Amino acid sequence: MEITEYLHTALLVSDLDRAENFYSNILGLPKVERVLKFPGVWYQIGSFQLHLIVDSQAHTELNHREKWGRNAHVAFCVADVEAAKQKLVEAGYEVQMSASGRAALFTRDPDGNVVELSQRS
Repeated sequence: MEITEYLHTALLVSDLDRAENFYSNILGLPKVERVLKFPGVWYQIGSFQLHLIVDSQAHTELNHREKWGRNAHVAFCVADVEAAKQKLVEAGYEVQMSASGRAALFTRDPDGNVVELSQRS
């Protein structure tokens, strides 16, 4: 077998409007069209897609509460991690800075999915 490309990651969300507010308005991800019949939304980030799929039972618990980066998570590169932190905090989202000292933070979407935002040096 030869894997030739990374296509997407799918996350389960319980409330599509609440999830769309986080991913569209807070993170600013661009939506793309989808033609599937089940509820969800797709986002395009470069050649990668993030798929949000509705599951009314969706909620992710943290296995490692002290270091969110040690939980399953999706990671995005941001231009300015401090600006991202400010926007998240102002919108009422918890933020945990990376324990490694690098310019990165972790937050959780409304269903508890961990999202890393990392700034390249």
